[in-house]
Amino acid sequence: MEQGRPHSPSADNLSYSIALPGGAYCARLAREAMRTLLTRHGLTELAETAALAASELVAGAYRFTPDREMMLRVRWHFDALRIVLYDQHPAHPTPQAAEKCRDRRSRSMWLLAAAVDEHGGDWGLTPALTLDGGTKSWALLHR
Repeated sequence: MEQGRPHSPSADNLSYSIALPGGAYCARLAREAMRTLLTRHGLTELAETAALAASELVAGAYRFTPDREMMLRVRWHFDALRIVLYDQHPAHPTPQAAEKCRDRRSRSMWLLAAAVDEHGGDWGLTPALTLDGGTKSWALLHR
């Protein structure tokens, strides 16, 4: 490739961050964005599962922290698609309350778990490690 010319979209340069305002409609936006990005970057075979994963991550964040901004990141790295969602779920006053909330949220992600498992991937959620709280939820998909 000549220096100064733009790169064509490929799996190797798939790396996006999308700020979502946090409304219920954002699950649909995440699905549409995921399909478009993966198709454009040559990862069409993952597009439907990734669209489902992104919308489930957004829907989970909306259920537990409605109408708060979220950040959706998607990246192809080490031969896997990484979809990460950061939300603004408030910090819990005790470790027990945090664990109870995490368990409830994990159980609500059964559809995500099934879809990711179909691709030999993984998923999870963890505190975002900020002073104000927040949750980092993610899905990892293989070709």
